[in-house]
Amino acid sequence: MEEVLPDVTRVVDRSVTGAVLFWGERGKYLVLPPFPIADKLFSSGYDAEPLRSLLRRELMTALILLRLGAYAVGVFRGQKLLSSKVGTGHIHSRHKKGGSSQRRFERGREKQIEYFFERVCTRVRERLEPYINQLDYIVYGGERYTLLSFRKQCEFLRAVDDRTLGTTVNVREPKQATLEGAIDAVWSSEIIQWQEDQARASQ
Repeated sequence: MEEVLPDVTRVVDRSVTGAVLFWGERGKYLVLPPFPIADKLFSSGYDAEPLRSLLRRELMTALILLRLGAYAVGVFRGQKLLSSKVGTGHIHSRHKKGGSSQRRFERGREKQIEYFFERVCTRVRERLEPYINQLDYIVYGGERYTLLSFRKQCEFLRAVDDRTLGTTVNVREPKQATLEGAIDAVWSSEIIQWQEDQARASQ
């Protein structure tokens, strides 16, 4: 255990949901669950019931996928989709020419992004508000800088920021099919197994 303890510590430190460690002669596993672990527990023997209980809960999550020009928002009970909205918005690509024309173009592009974020914020509020008292977690997907800018502009999301899960789903195109498929990633655990002094990761 002492030989791999630094590795375990590094992995647990980066986990926003905590970790479950199974360690014994039958096997050595570190599980990073998809949702936060509420209690600290030590057991002599392999007691997987607390982890099973967490994964059996019918948590309600909101999934917000966003890239410049496209968005998808959905509310899920467990992995069942309850409500969703998908849409697009026109945003010019970056202008590569220099001078005053570039500055005018960039100002126009910034206005397009601001208007797009306003529309998305409205759609997010429409979908989330009916479930707001039951909502356990909000999960985001998309490009990090875009998400940060959007969350900063959307006042409604600031009011529920305490329910934001620290993990981010990797998506390229926010579409209905992407939204429905991304909930599997939200519910996925990361498992690290130690075997013959080597660690290998699986999901």
